[in-house]
Amino acid sequence: MWVGACTSSVGTWMQNVAQGWLIYRLSHSAFLLALDQFLAGIPIFLFSLIGGVVADRTERRKILLVSQYIQMTSAGILTVLVATGTVQVWEILCLSFVSGLAKAFGGPAYHALIPTLVERDDMPNAIALNSIQFNLAVTVGSALAGITLARLGEKWCFGLNALSFLAPIVSLSIISARFLPEKSRESIFGSLKQGIQFIWQQGSMVALIVLAFCMTALSMPMRTYIPVFVQDIFHRGPETYGNLLALMGAGSICGSLGVAGLGNISNKGRFALTMLICLGAGISGFSLSRFLPVSYLMLIVVGASMMAVFATVTSPVQIIVGNEMRGRVMSVYNCAFWGGMPMGNLVSGWLVPAFTAPVVLGVNGVLLMLVAAYFLLVQRRVAAL
Repeated sequence: MWVGACTSSVGTWMQNVAQGWLIYRLSHSAFLLALDQFLAGIPIFLFSLIGGVVADRTERRKILLVSQYIQMTSAGILTVLVATGTVQVWEILCLSFVSGLAKAFGGPAYHALIPTLVERDDMPNAIALNSIQFNLAVTVGSALAGITLARLGEKWCFGLNALSFLAPIVSLSIISARFLPEKSRESIFGSLKQGIQFIWQQGSMVALIVLAFCMTALSMPMRTYIPVFVQDIFHRGPETYGNLLALMGAGSICGSLGVAGLGNISNKGRFALTMLICLGAGISGFSLSRFLPVSYLMLIVVGASMMAVFATVTSPVQIIVGNEMRGRVMSVYNCAFWGGMPMGNLVSGWLVPAFTAPVVLGVNGVLLMLVAAYFLLVQRRVAAL
């Protein structure tokens, strides 16, 4: 499962890099960059809750397979459009929405399936290793995308992504883990209500979900606007763009390896909030930098602290909930975690044309540090975990 997901993620990040570059090349619009991220994320925000209920009622492998086929088809269509020279920005935006819709159902199923492959005590390590595969893919995919963009063009990035979905399809067909849910007469919304009630009764779970929304809403716009920094501030090309994302991914691998090496540590909440302060400082530092080596260093800090936060926040959520409720609970968590991305990008898409990307990202970094300080010093449910 790890190998299949990593291979697919490499292809996905090749497409993400090429897609951001293509949109900015066609439109030179920071707003359309943000709109693309919004349309890719809003289906996850809107439909993940229903996806979680489906994940608790259906064999999760089947849901994941359908999700992979849809995303592979979307990447294939985009490849043809770019190769024929007929691609338009609105088509890219529509395909982003379709892929996001597939992820809305595939995401809860994936996160609910992972704990069935490991023992409970190994959960923090499994989550950290899962983060490593994601960020290894960010590093490799971004670097490959930079080279491929410069030498072969966007269509090769999209085409290789379409082929990469064969890896998780094969891995899903051979793993032995199965989740066979009991038949339920309860309605979908009744099951969803049951999951939300379970979360509400766990005060720390509510705090974790709020924190997940805040940290993605304020941190993820930085990745969206890297093409703006590359073209308008550093006046460089796609290779520099790929290098920046690759270094951020390398930092993320270091952060994930660090969390995996620490294992099942105590004071996870306090550690996560400390890393969130580092994340905010790194984002603000990157926004202020006009010297490329300093920007490289800041992105390594951002990547390392971001993955340390994500792994240590996700781990308690997975451990608190049982298998029969995991799909619904993870769907609510995913709704907050992934929902913060389109909301953050939408707000920043309005603000960047008026205040510039460096100013908006700098403020986001400061707000992240304030959020972390609030949960560390005032509302201490997360800090107590």
